[in-house]
This record gives sequence, C-alpha cells and structure tokens, in this order.
Amino acid sequence: MSSNESSLVVRAAVIEDTPTILRFVRDLAIYEKAENEVLTTTEHVHRTIFSPDATAHALICELDGAPVGMAVYFFNYSTWQGRNGIYLEDLYVDGAARGHGAGKAMLKALARIALEKDCGRFEWSCLDWNTPSLEFYDSLGALPQKEWIRYRLTGDALAALAN
Repeated sequence: MSSNESSLVVRAAVIEDTPTILRFVRDLAIYEKAENEVLTTTEHVHRTIFSPDATAHALICELDGAPVGMAVYFFNYSTWQGRNGIYLEDLYVDGAARGHGAGKAMLKALARIALEKDCGRFEWSCLDWNTPSLEFYDSLGALPQKEWIRYRLTGDALAALAN
C-alpha cells in the first residue's frame, strides 16, 4: 500500500454528509455533461439514503480527513442466482484527488459488502465515451455486459404506462 492509499478512509455516509453528496452528484453531472438533469435536493437525499426505509446507501471516501469521493448503491435481485446483488448507481472522485486510489478503495469496500451480504454480483454502468473509467474497470477484471440493452422510462412515458 502506498503512502497515498494509507491516508484513504472509506466509511458509510451519515446524514451530515448530505451537502457533500449533493456537491459530488452535481460535480459528476457536470463531468457527464448532464448538469441540467440533476433534480435531487437535500430532502431527497435525506429520504432516499438516510430515512429508516431508505433503499439506497452511500459511502464517502476521505483523503487525509477531507471527503474526496462517494459511492451510491442499492441492492437488486437476481432470480437466476436466487441472490441479491449490489448495483453501483454512482461512483465519483473529485478531479483533484484522482490517482490516489479513492475509486479503487470504494469499489473494494463495495465488493466486501457484497461478499458480507452474500450477493451474487456487483454491477454498474459506464458511459461509452468515458475511456478513463472504462480502462480502470477493465483493469479490475470487470466485464462489460454488451449483450444487454438498458431501458428507461421517465416522466410522461412512465406516467402513461402506470395509468
């Protein structure tokens, strides 16, 4: 472990991390060229990550005591495996802190959670143009799932199907 890695701490997020989570969400959206799509608020984060019935969870990575990254995840389920899995919704490391192992430390923490919870898999999505992240995930032994097409319903289309 390098000296940089030894100063990294990954911990469960607490409600006091809400402003940090919101900042990282906005920074990630800027990086992904989708800043105008961020709708989340303090209230959303409190309800969806920190309320007693929250289904999403978050980790914070600190470097020398300062937050430099976050991972937001939730548990999903595989009928074929008959086991839960972890889905990583967002992984973000502040640009100035990249290269110190924060991303890998958070992924390792999530892998440990997956094993502790007897999960059969750990999955995430990555934008096809994000070459640094794609290369990073490849270096970890993660395999792209190219045979699956991801679908999404939002807004009016979601409401129309529900009604």
